[in-house]
Amino acid sequence: MRYAPLATIAAIAIAACAETPPPAPPLTQADAAEGRRLAEIHCSACHAIAAAGESDHAEAPPFRTLSRDYPVTALEEAFAEGILVGHPDMPEFRLEPPQIDALIAYIQSVQEQPAG
Repeated sequence: MRYAPLATIAAIAIAACAETPPPAPPLTQADAAEGRRLAEIHCSACHAIAAAGESDHAEAPPFRTLSRDYPVTALEEAFAEGILVGHPDMPEFRLEPPQIDALIAYIQSVQEQPAG
């Protein structure tokens, strides 16, 4: 009887591991380069997309500052469904999952680093 609870716990742990999807492969520099290309196409007319510089549109925050207000990954859903918020004349566009991953990787790569 002493082994029954241990066997049950082991079975539950194995089942839980089987249901967990495998982790996504790490994003590469090529992914971030593709993200930059997408940012240049869809975003650079208004936003400063690099680690320095000012946005051409007064209401468009520089990419490097986006993490001040929320996690950059929070943009994934908006990129998938079409961004309908932002500055008033922001164009709507939708991206496919690999493009979203690449754009998020690029945006994360240019975020300001906390001082200290």
